[in-house]
Amino acid sequence: VQLQASGGGLVQVGGSLRLSCVASGFAFDYYAISWFRQAPGKEREGVASISHSGSMTVYAESVKGRFTISRDNAKNTGYLQMNSLKPEDTAVYYCAALSIRGVPSSWSEMEYNYWGHGTLVTVSS
Repeated sequence: VQLQASGGGLVQVGGSLRLSCVASGFAFDYYAISWFRQAPGKEREGVASISHSGSMTVYAESVKGRFTISRDNAKNTGYLQMNSLKPEDTAVYYCAALSIRGVPSSWSEMEYNYWGHGTLVTVSS
């Protein structure tokens, strides 16, 4: 089982990045996918979630209107499109998979079945 996140990098304020999360070793289309992030000196927080089918999404208030979560079940891949990036978006971003119908009611990390290694996003001002 593996979740491989990629796409992070250095970007200027107002710029965009798209993160990818490629899954292998489990039935990807049976799992909701979430993106979390952890900024330096802060606890990890949930950013966005998408249901197994892609029909439902939920976002943290801090990214609503700027980030878009999506998935392509044929490619076993989840995405996080990040636009209008701010310095406070600087963090290590993680993807995680949860065996659930719909979207999670909360971003409780203990509930997640699988986690990927993070990818670093740095937004410079």
